[in-house]
Amino acid sequence: MNARLEQIHGEMRQRMREVGLRSTSVRLAILVELHEHAGPLSHEALMDRVGETSFDRATVYRVLSDLTDAGLLRRMDLGDKIWRFELDDGCRPVADDHPHFLCEGCGLVACLPELELRPTRGGLPEALKGADLRFKVTGRCGRCVGETP
Repeated sequence: MNARLEQIHGEMRQRMREVGLRSTSVRLAILVELHEHAGPLSHEALMDRVGETSFDRATVYRVLSDLTDAGLLRRMDLGDKIWRFELDDGCRPVADDHPHFLCEGCGLVACLPELELRPTRGGLPEALKGADLRFKVTGRCGRCVGETP
């Protein structure tokens, strides 16, 4: 294992200790994979990445739930009824509760920087004043736009 990967393993073990979780091989594999991917992944995508031969599907799902409950992961549904998990990592260049882009063609999910919603004419509707809003940005990614539908 190279020095960079050893450092990431150490950081993930430390984060688990801080929230009172034992550092198991499956927890460590999931945290490292999400760290390396640097964006949201579904249970299915994580299984593809960590290998179904290494860990069974139910165990990975339980671990994702445990890591989310412990505050190490964020869980989100981007409107397509698929839960995705993302490392809750303060060193990422995006805010804790940031928007995401979901490609309607290939299913790519990308983190977006903070966005601002402002009316171009008139005032903000009364119903939105003081509201807790979540942005959902969908469309087709650059790769899918280049393909014929």
